[in-house]
Amino acid sequence: MTPSEPLPSLRARPFLAGLLATRPAFLGVTLCACLIGLAVAHGSGVPVDAGRAAATVFFALLAHAGINVLNDYFDARSGADAANVERVFPFTGGSRFIQNGVLSEAETARLGWGLLLPVVPAGLWLAWQAGPGLIVIGLAGLLIGWAYSAPPLALASRGLGEAAVAAGWLLVVVGSDYVQRAAFALAPLQAGLSYALLVAAILFINEFPDQRGDAAAGKRTLVVRLGPDGAKWAWLGLVLAAYGWLVLMVGRGYLPQGAAAAALTLILSFRAARSLLAHAAEPCELAPALRLTIAAAHLHGLVLAATLALGRWPGALS
Repeated sequence: MTPSEPLPSLRARPFLAGLLATRPAFLGVTLCACLIGLAVAHGSGVPVDAGRAAATVFFALLAHAGINVLNDYFDARSGADAANVERVFPFTGGSRFIQNGVLSEAETARLGWGLLLPVVPAGLWLAWQAGPGLIVIGLAGLLIGWAYSAPPLALASRGLGEAAVAAGWLLVVVGSDYVQRAAFALAPLQAGLSYALLVAAILFINEFPDQRGDAAAGKRTLVVRLGPDGAKWAWLGLVLAAYGWLVLMVGRGYLPQGAAAAALTLILSFRAARSLLAHAAEPCELAPALRLTIAAAHLHGLVLAATLALGRWPGALS
């Protein structure tokens, strides 16, 4: 146990323990995804309903929190987190609440499912307001969140975790737009994919310190399958695909020209890449690369949302 990890004394403060078990510092990726979806709707000329927007953001964050907790539960059941002795806390190796005796497995499961429970009626209410397509989006998102770590699918253990994360956060963008637009559209897919791929890059780079623990527990992530030397090039390819997609969408006239400003976060991603390429097999050296990857995704999302909301979209009336 490192000094920064949660201590058993947190059991005396159950509300704080429950809050911290959701890993709130990582919920920002969902906030950014919601903002991108709302920005697409606004930039497309759709009037944004503030109440529905606030409900979308709140319950998307609640769903993410519940999925985080359940991921800890299933990783504890598989033995992956217990076997992880090279983790870089708080970025990898789970929240450590179960392993450090703050919460039991049963308490963690109850917390995770309890957080997800109110998301269902909230989603049905939003679907009643916006349209039945939101039910499809919501069910797909919850299925991906559950299947990411839960057996029998356990997508992360099959090397499909990155694809699941990219799809999940793209669904958040699409759903946030749908709640306002009340219809499906290509615009949120075109606008959100670069961000979704950068969120997947966070998961991917986090697997490097966890590689040996995951392998010992039979969790065959992409890094386990490819090995650190192969996976570092795959990670770089994923990041380049994210920025390439954004440039393509702007260049083809599908997004406002100002959205290209979000590509400037490539500077952060390249700094992360330089560190990863040099230290892929040295977990203790990867903290800077992990921080830079997280910062790049968040900043990319915020800049993208701002430029989509305020920029002049192709074909818009002057």
